[in-house]
Amino acid sequence: MEQLYLVGFLGAAAAILFAWVQSRRVLSYSEGSEAMRKIAAAIRSGADAYLKHQYATVAKVFLVVFVLLLLMAFGTGGEMLSQFTPFAFLTGGVWSMLSGLVGMKIATSANARTAQAASESLNHGLRVAFSSGSVMGFTVVGLGMLDISLWFFFLRAAAGIDDPMTLGNIMVMNGMGASFMALFARVGGGIYTKAADVGADLVGKVEAGIPEDDPRNPATIADNVGDNVGDVAGMGADLYESYVGSILATFSLGACAGYGWEGMILPILLAVCGILCSIVGTFFVKTEENASQKSLLRSLRTGTYLAAVLSALAAAPLTYFMVGNWGVYAAILCGLIGGCAIGYFTEYYTSDTYKPTQKLAAAAETGSATVIIGGLSLGMLSTIASILIVAIAILISFYAAGGGASFDRGLYGIGISAVGMLSTLGNTTAATGKGFAIGSASLTALALLVSYVNIAAEKSGEALDLSLTNPLILVGLFLGAMLTFVFSALTMRAVQTAAQSIVVEVRRQFREIAGIMEYKADPDYASCVALCTRGALREMVVPALLAIIVPILTGLLLGPEGVVGLLGGVSVTGFAMAVFMSNAGGAWDNAKKYIEAGRHGGKGSDCHKAAVVGDTVGDPFKDTSGPSLNILIKLVSTVSIVFSGLIVAFHIL
Repeated sequence: MEQLYLVGFLGAAAAILFAWVQSRRVLSYSEGSEAMRKIAAAIRSGADAYLKHQYATVAKVFLVVFVLLLLMAFGTGGEMLSQFTPFAFLTGGVWSMLSGLVGMKIATSANARTAQAASESLNHGLRVAFSSGSVMGFTVVGLGMLDISLWFFFLRAAAGIDDPMTLGNIMVMNGMGASFMALFARVGGGIYTKAADVGADLVGKVEAGIPEDDPRNPATIADNVGDNVGDVAGMGADLYESYVGSILATFSLGACAGYGWEGMILPILLAVCGILCSIVGTFFVKTEENASQKSLLRSLRTGTYLAAVLSALAAAPLTYFMVGNWGVYAAILCGLIGGCAIGYFTEYYTSDTYKPTQKLAAAAETGSATVIIGGLSLGMLSTIASILIVAIAILISFYAAGGGASFDRGLYGIGISAVGMLSTLGNTTAATGKGFAIGSASLTALALLVSYVNIAAEKSGEALDLSLTNPLILVGLFLGAMLTFVFSALTMRAVQTAAQSIVVEVRRQFREIAGIMEYKADPDYASCVALCTRGALREMVVPALLAIIVPILTGLLLGPEGVVGLLGGVSVTGFAMAVFMSNAGGAWDNAKKYIEAGRHGGKGSDCHKAAVVGDTVGDPFKDTSGPSLNILIKLVSTVSIVFSGLIVAFHIL
């Protein structure tokens, strides 16, 4: 039975092969005119240059952490840390990096091809765009399955670990590298893209009155580069981390629940089923000519929902065969349904085809202040749906899986629910992808919190005092809430600082380079690209390091119980803040686009200028701070698990 983990290699091969076929298909299309090819080449060059510098910076940080992990693992004879964890840290980081890199490579190659295809046929353009997006989606799940399967094989067959609990605890630590890389990619890419976007919009659209992506704007190329390094490379690493993290967290819970190898292998089999069902779903994404945005979104949902239904049908016999518990199957269904529901409500609150964003656009008629107030209100209200969905999923998954009789089996149900939520990850759009990642983060963070409690208790030899009246827990809760706000503040301020330099540079070029506005002279695009690159690399380090430093310092001061409070505080506040920021930012963005489509005065009107200001406020909300928070709450949890031996051995209180 335990040899069924080898199916993971087949799933990885299917996903990677499908991604390769899709990439060849995309690359076979025309890039359009010479002007289109020239712009696409400039964007590719800028994106490649940024990622080269980013990876060089991150490599230095990885090296320091790797050496620290080596000292903990081999300096203590493996008592504080498994001797495999330092190397798993590196491989997780490399695979996460590759997920983002492959996604960005295909995106920068597909940009002009999609534009050319869309000029020929709307359905043709949709197929090219969706095919290029599916390359990253299937690369993420393919590399994730490959990494998990390789480590499972090595630990089980080569290292000879025959105890499911031991292997599960080692595997859950392996997600630290993926989370660490994902946070750097999300924060760095988010700072880059939003600095360029804010600078380009404020000076170009508001002050100069020229259209978005106008070639006269010196920040245009930097803005387009940022779309790729932030929304593609950053999201690829983010989704990889979410996908792998949910599976690894469930490994440990499966062992604790008494399901043995079967409970650990079930998440792998479910993930493979999700891969195959997602492949089928891609063939049903198509649309009619002259379709509205609502129709296009319906086409994308068709593929996602079909994959979810097929996954649900396939999961039933698999679950019963592996663990013999229909309640676990109910937990999986909760994850699938919950994921689709979060995706729907994300779209409801952020798409201009629904009333919330349309009302926000109407608020622009009375100025930018009312747009900002309305967007903040919308984002706060949007947390209701996501939090209730996750709360219901937790309760149903826990009790359906047998939590009333066995606490550990109930927790396994919560973990497997997160796996179900992410099983059709290959078929999501950018907006719903954020919703999936944020929603699953809350379930995965809870599973990781339980894993930390179990591992810390095992290392200390006694049960932890987890009562809310424990002052160490209370202080930890406050520190966790504080970390959410400090992290958000630092990432927002990073965008502000970098954007200010772009604003100054764009104003300078408009003022000093004669003929830009008359198309008689070319702007200096390279200077804006260089400013964004330097700003993003400089500002991304401190927020990312917080995720490692804070849990370790909290543990060394307050002990294992204090860390439990920290994890609880950052998980709850981080989840709510992530939903709020992502949805508010998305609504501001689409309210602007709704006006640009001809409503409320259209482009160039005072209403449009007010909406642009709202959009610039929302940019770091939805593309920097918001999506980075879901990585933060899981990285803090994983770091706490990895350093649990150090915390148990050395703490003041």
